Amino acid sequence: MTTRQAGPGAPTYGRILAMPEFRAIFLAQLIATLGNVIAQITLSVLVYQRSGSPLLSALTFALGFAPYLLGASLVSAVADRYPSRRVLVACEVVSCAVVAVMAVPGMPIPVLLGLLLVLGTVAPVFQGTRAASLPEVLSGAGYALGRSLLRMVSQTTQIAGFGVGGVVLIFLSPSQALLIPVAGFAASALLLRFGTRPRPARQAVASASIARASLSGVREVFAVKGLRPLLFMTWLPPMFAVAPEALAAPYAAQSGGGSTALVGLLLCAAPLGSVVGEVLSGTLLRPAQRVRWVVPVAAVMFVPLLGFALQPRPLVAAGLMFLCGLGFTYAMGLDQRTLDVVPETLRGRALTVTTAGLMVGQGVGFAAAGAAAEFLPAHVVVLSAGVAGLATLVLCGPAISTKRSAE
Repeated sequence: MTTRQAGPGAPTYGRILAMPEFRAIFLAQLIATLGNVIAQITLSVLVYQRSGSPLLSALTFALGFAPYLLGASLVSAVADRYPSRRVLVACEVVSCAVVAVMAVPGMPIPVLLGLLLVLGTVAPVFQGTRAASLPEVLSGAGYALGRSLLRMVSQTTQIAGFGVGGVVLIFLSPSQALLIPVAGFAASALLLRFGTRPRPARQAVASASIARASLSGVREVFAVKGLRPLLFMTWLPPMFAVAPEALAAPYAAQSGGGSTALVGLLLCAAPLGSVVGEVLSGTLLRPAQRVRWVVPVAAVMFVPLLGFALQPRPLVAAGLMFLCGLGFTYAMGLDQRTLDVVPETLRGRALTVTTAGLMVGQGVGFAAAGAAAEFLPAHVVVLSAGVAGLATLVLCGPAISTKRSAE
C-alpha cells in the first residue's frame, strides 16, 4: 500500500498541516475532543444534581476509561478487518447517538452510566484505528509528527474544554449542554467521511467472530518480536508521571495554598509542558534523534519530581510539573519505534491495545496516587512516583537500547 508524503523535504508541522486529508483528521480530533470534555463535565454535573452523590458524580469520569480493556480485547479486530474510514465514521456516529440518548431529559442514572460504558468501549477502537491509518496518510517521520499534533490538540482542547464546559453550564441546562457534543461528534463524522480518502482494509474478513479475532489479535500483539518492551515503555512511565496531577488539590491544601486558582494552575502545568515539549522536539530534533533519545527524554518526566522532596510551594511545584510535562514527548520516538516493528496486518489491533493500556495505566496511576495519599503526605507520594518512574526506565531502558542498536 502506498503512503502519502508530507511534502518535499523533511516533514515539518507546517507541511503536515498543509495536507488536506490530515487537516480533516486534525479538525475532527479537535471538535470531537472538545465535545467529549464538555460531555464529561456536563454528565458529572447532571448526575450530581439528580443523585446528590459525589461518588456517582466521580464515576462519570472513571467509567469513561474503565471499558478501554474491554474494547481492546473484544472489538479491536474491527480496526484491521474493515476500511479505516468506515470504522472511524461508524465510531463517531455511535458516539453521537449515545450522547443524544443521554441528552433526553429524565434519563435514569443507571442508563446514563451504562451509556458511558459504551462510549468507553468505542473510544480505544476509534483511537487505534486512527493511529493505524496515519501511516497511510503520512509516510516516514511524518507519522510521528502527525501523532504529536494530535496529542497536542488533545491536551490543549482538554484544558480549554473544562473552561468552555463550565461557561456553557451557566447558560444551558445539562440536557441542553449535551447537544453540543452531539453536534461535535456529528461534525467529526462528516469531516472524516468527506475529508479523508477511502482505503481497503489491512486484513481480509475472516470467518472468526470479531471477539475471537480480537482476543487472538491481542495474543499476536504480545508475540511480536521486540514489541513488548515498547509497550511497557508506553504504559508504565505515564502511570507514575500522573501522580502530581492526581494530587493537585491535596498538595495545594497541604502547602497552605488550596485556592481553586492554584489547583487549576497545578492541573494545567504538566499538559502545557507536554505541548511545549512536543513543539520543541518536533522542530529541533531530527527523526533519528527522537528515536535514539527515547529513554533520556522519558527521564525528564521524573527528575523534576525529585524536587518534591523539599515540599515546594505551589508555584514552584507548578514549575516542576511543567518540566515534568516536557518529558512526555518521549512518545514521539516511541511511536516511530512501535510502527517499525508491528506488521501492517496487525497494526490496528496493536495500536488499539497500546492506547487501551496507556489509558488504563494512567487511570491506575491516578487511583494509586490517591490511595497512597490517604496514608502519606502528598509531596512524599509524588517523590515516590518520581523514584518509581526512574526505576522503571532503568528496568525497561536496556531492552529498548539493545533493540535499537541491533537495528
